[in-house]
Amino acid sequence: MEQYVVKNQKKLRRGVTTGSCAAAAAEAAARLLLTGRAPSAILLPVPAGETLALTPEEAALLEGAASCAVRKDAGDDPDVTDGIRIFARVEKRPHGTAIQGGAGVGRVTKPGLSLPVGESAITPGPRAQIEAAVRRAAAENGYGGGFLVTISAENGAEIALRTYNPHLGIVGGISILGTSGIVEPMSEAALMETTHLELKSVYEQGARVALLCPGNYGADFAREALGLDLSRAVKCSNFIGDALDHAAYLGFPEILLIGHVGKLVKLAAGVMNTHSAVADGRREVFTANAALCGAPLPVLEALMAAVSTDACIEILDAAGLREPVLARVGLAVEEQLSRRLAGKARGEYMMFSSRHGLLARSPGAVALVQKLKETAG
Repeated sequence: MEQYVVKNQKKLRRGVTTGSCAAAAAEAAARLLLTGRAPSAILLPVPAGETLALTPEEAALLEGAASCAVRKDAGDDPDVTDGIRIFARVEKRPHGTAIQGGAGVGRVTKPGLSLPVGESAITPGPRAQIEAAVRRAAAENGYGGGFLVTISAENGAEIALRTYNPHLGIVGGISILGTSGIVEPMSEAALMETTHLELKSVYEQGARVALLCPGNYGADFAREALGLDLSRAVKCSNFIGDALDHAAYLGFPEILLIGHVGKLVKLAAGVMNTHSAVADGRREVFTANAALCGAPLPVLEALMAAVSTDACIEILDAAGLREPVLARVGLAVEEQLSRRLAGKARGEYMMFSSRHGLLARSPGAVALVQKLKETAG
């Protein structure tokens, strides 16, 4: 496979999903079980249409079973599972392939995911990869029976605490994931997929107000200042537009977005991916709206030179313009939410600053906060 991609003018190394590691480990263990010899490498076709060369480790021929591991290599993606070993234990059975999770692989406890409650957190893509891998080993060695495959993850229970799994209701370990079989470094798609899963989960648990927080600041404000239960809050990172789209697609009739001014002020300019590498415009939004409120040139120049949104607020305070400028910014945010949702859902927002507290909110935001409190749990 092509080992590198270029993003943001940097050469980044691609990685391998836990699903591909599990499939390669299962194929290696099946071959060991059927032949008595551990393969030195597994050439694994993946859904992306490429073939990976993966090296089995810890090969062991056991009583009635065989076990092998493949080490996860996340490439240049910031992945907490990087470097751990994914183990597969393979046993014979009369027919068919059964796949289950072992130590370090989580179990689903909440509805709304791609797996039923009680099932091991090995998603459909990797399950298909694992089944294809062991059937390939069987076909090449003249075996017509079935297999029981148990997938385990080294230190999976501890690592899972640093993932979204506890929030998704997946307990006891990590998930075995992957759709393409390959990890694209710094994958935006993976972040958005996690947001989609969380939204689907809380919808299927009965929530009808989607509570979106771009990051930890928004979640902290929602909990500490508003007293909201965050068990059904969904962090959408910088992908606010995508989260709004998916919430509306799932059928949420109402959406409450709570975020720091540094993120939400960008919405006033129609910026729906708020990562600074994609778009900024914070100072420009404040400056343009201050100009519409009659701010003199020195105030406009100070706003354009400000180093932070908190500094912009302080400049507006000194000029006696905070209230009218934020009112204009707030109307623009409302307009952009309405335009994005296109009548499929009602969007409300609260925008705050860690230093200055609540700065602006839409007319229906307080009512949605109260609704969230009433339906908590």
